[in-house]
Amino acid sequence: MMGCGAIFGAAVPGFFLSSWFTMLLWGVIADRLAIPTTLSYVDAMIVTISLWIVLAPLAVSAGKGKWFNK
Repeated sequence: MMGCGAIFGAAVPGFFLSSWFTMLLWGVIADRLAIPTTLSYVDAMIVTISLWIVLAPLAVSAGKGKWFNK
């Protein structure tokens, strides 16, 4: 069983890495959506945390569904 420190220790580096990937790939996404093509690292962090807040509950609820036989 993972402790709270282990979860926190894995989530923090994952957040910063996800933000970095968001910043790097933003130009590709922005071209397709016709929005500004530059994104600072701080803005990438805001986009990343927003996505995490929206998608984490969906991932948890999907894990309790019939697809995973729980």
